[in-house]
Amino acid sequence: MNTEKLFSYGTLRYESVQLSNFGRKLYGTTDSLPGFGMSKVKIHNSQVIAASGEDEHPIITYTGKVSDNVEGMVFDVSTEELEKADSYEVADYKRIQVTLSSGVCAWVYVHCESIE
Repeated sequence: MNTEKLFSYGTLRYESVQLSNFGRKLYGTTDSLPGFGMSKVKIHNSQVIAASGEDEHPIITYTGKVSDNVEGMVFDVSTEELEKADSYEVADYKRIQVTLSSGVCAWVYVHCESIE
């Protein structure tokens, strides 16, 4: 099975979200993403709200500031699971590849307007 690294700082870390999207609990390691800041975004998709139990989710934006750092988890997911994560994330998010503090290259969902 081909696996991808997925960095999550928000609701993809929740067991309920993992079970509803991937059908399994993910196991990962802690890591962080430098140069990004976190805020919140209002969620209107009822399926996403049902999975997470929240109508506001964290979202990160590239700042480029050395002092900004986002803590999270790195998970190994299949290509199919990564596509399922794409379907879970609402239009405010875009998946990009980043290098984490550990040097690991991973996918992460960022605010789509921060990278255009």
